[in-house]
Amino acid sequence: MIYGWTQVVMDLQPLIVLLTGEGYLHGFTHTYIGATLIAVFSALSGKYLFEVSLRIAGLRNPSNSEISWVVALVSAFIGSFSHVLLDSLMHADLQPFYPLSQRNPFLGVVSVESLHNVCVYSGLLGAVLYFAIAWKLNER
Repeated sequence: MIYGWTQVVMDLQPLIVLLTGEGYLHGFTHTYIGATLIAVFSALSGKYLFEVSLRIAGLRNPSNSEISWVVALVSAFIGSFSHVLLDSLMHADLQPFYPLSQRNPFLGVVSVESLHNVCVYSGLLGAVLYFAIAWKLNER
């Protein structure tokens, strides 16, 4: 949940640019410095936001509804850094190492079509693994 929350927070700045027509589409939020700040914010806010949400939804027992700080931070950092990396592969306006460099060394390493295929197939594999493990655990 915190990984997903991080994705939303990462793309708020591009959403504002798309809605207003002002600013830089993949600006500071899509740099590794920006991603670090977003990861910290997402972990801090997401941990409490989702603990409360899980309790309200009744999906967790009040005595077992805590998300550990390690899980929150790792989820947020994987979410923000992978977001910058994947977007760096396909968006020419991205400057992942700004302000140290304005270059995007990842652009064009793989084709956009290949990137989309890898994302779709890894998502399908993840879904299959998730349901297979859930089925196996329910069997016990």
